[in-house]
Amino acid sequence: MISEQTASMEDYLEAIAKLREEEPEVRVTQISKRLGVKKPSVTAALHKLSEDGLVQHPRYGTVELTRQGQRIAGEVMRRHEVLFRFLSEILGIDQGIAQEDACNMEHLLSPTSLEKLAKFVEFVLTCPKGEPAWLEAFNYYFEHGERDQEIVARCLGEES
Repeated sequence: MISEQTASMEDYLEAIAKLREEEPEVRVTQISKRLGVKKPSVTAALHKLSEDGLVQHPRYGTVELTRQGQRIAGEVMRRHEVLFRFLSEILGIDQGIAQEDACNMEHLLSPTSLEKLAKFVEFVLTCPKGEPAWLEAFNYYFEHGERDQEIVARCLGEES
């Protein structure tokens, strides 16, 4: 029976999925290193995930995500990617900070908010004219604490 996953359990599923993309086999030691936790913590988490039908992990064997585990891991990775791109590529936050923040935020975002944010990121990053004037204006405002009147005039001119 699958219970709702905690942020920690989602992190385990995401780590397993990412490790599986890099290596043919995923083991407790690799998960421990990836997440910076002790091996007994990994074993306990894998036991819980196994009970929930999200991983298969025979004693001392490799770790495999079940179909349901893959689905949840994919959802977590998508939330992370959308948040990371928003923070780093739109707001211009340092990639290291954006990674950490996205990791923290990915567990709290509703599906409705994720879809809207994903479309917003896609819309802004695929703007045919390049960086929209309003984003340039925001970046100037953030950096200087005041509006650049030249950019404001350009924005107003684009509205007509």
